[in-house]
Amino acid sequence: MSIRVLLVDDQPLIRLGFAAILGSEDGLEVVGEAGDGREALEKVAELDPDVVCMDVQMPVMDGIEATRALAESGARAAILILTTFDRDDFLFDTLTAGASGFLLKSAGPEELIEAVRVLGRGDALLDPQVTRRVLSRLATGAQGAGSGAAGSGADAEPPAPATVPADPEPADEPGEATAETSAVVGKAGLTARETEILRLMARGLSNAEIAEELFVGESTVKTHVSNVLMKLQARDRVHAVIWAFEHGLAG
Repeated sequence: MSIRVLLVDDQPLIRLGFAAILGSEDGLEVVGEAGDGREALEKVAELDPDVVCMDVQMPVMDGIEATRALAESGARAAILILTTFDRDDFLFDTLTAGASGFLLKSAGPEELIEAVRVLGRGDALLDPQVTRRVLSRLATGAQGAGSGAAGSGADAEPPAPATVPADPEPADEPGEATAETSAVVGKAGLTARETEILRLMARGLSNAEIAEELFVGESTVKTHVSNVLMKLQARDRVHAVIWAFEHGLAG
């Protein structure tokens, strides 16, 4: 089944180039184009794409506002922000607005294709060039125009359905935490192990790296990540990490 893609950019030649790159790939289908954010909202309602490749700076309605409107409407499409501007304020604002990925237009064709595939299968992504910088900035408490967070990167894997882990692991033990963070964790319903994994996600670790850190199987990590997303009602891994930073569970 093909991943259906909507291209949103105010420059027709940019849309043409992206359409040529994505349309030539098996399993990807460009179903429509839009020249501004407002038209994008109409096209998403009409075409129900899986992934929207969204520019930031556009007339009528910019990409940040359009992303926020799509997220608030409950649209299922994952938003991949594509921009020529390597700016923290764009990055933070688009992620907190509801985007699931961020990629610079300077990225190569293969990176664009992989980014669309990653979002199309339900994962989240940040350009590797900016991921570590964002984590560092958030860890020191700095923010741009909005809060932000980093996702799992292009090598991340989608969360698996919640099942009983086959790998043995230690029972959840109460760790050291302030009363405030304990209250936040309790309200969210996170177990000690899920909280630990969320903290590792906020450090930018992939599922494989978390598994190595905790000496458990990767399938176990996928299960816990899936449970964290469900309990936090997070759109994806990126927004679970945003939640962690907002509630003092990262760092």
